Amino acid sequence: MNDELRELYQQVILDHSRKPRNYGALDQPCCHAHGDNPSCGDEIDVYARLGGDGRVEAVGFTGQGCAISQASASMMTQKVRGQSPSTVRAMMEDFRRIVTGEGVAENGDALGELQLLEGVQHFPQRVKCAMLAWRALDAALEGK
Repeated sequence: MNDELRELYQQVILDHSRKPRNYGALDQPCCHAHGDNPSCGDEIDVYARLGGDGRVEAVGFTGQGCAISQASASMMTQKVRGQSPSTVRAMMEDFRRIVTGEGVAENGDALGELQLLEGVQHFPQRVKCAMLAWRALDAALEGK
């Protein structure tokens, strides 16, 4: 990762962790799941509400954790609104590929600035932090 990209990565993570978007529980969510990372103590609760068309109408999260888990959750909530559960799962798989270094995103445009978290692949212990909100959202959508 070059210095310019590293600086942008750090700025985006700090911005989202200090001022998380969509932070808070939803009124009347249809889906909720709790996720935790016992190895570091991060915890996330993800709440979602689906519209009549089955797409994510609203999504929010609460919890505490490192800057990476909070930033990832914040960015995720911005990108999944308006998406179908199957699209959300495809996005999660793309995100998993880039943060683990196992490949490239099939639809990087859908991930947007989430792609900046690819630097996490250089810190394997932080991959679980980056994936925490995604796994909770997946569980929430499965339990709808």
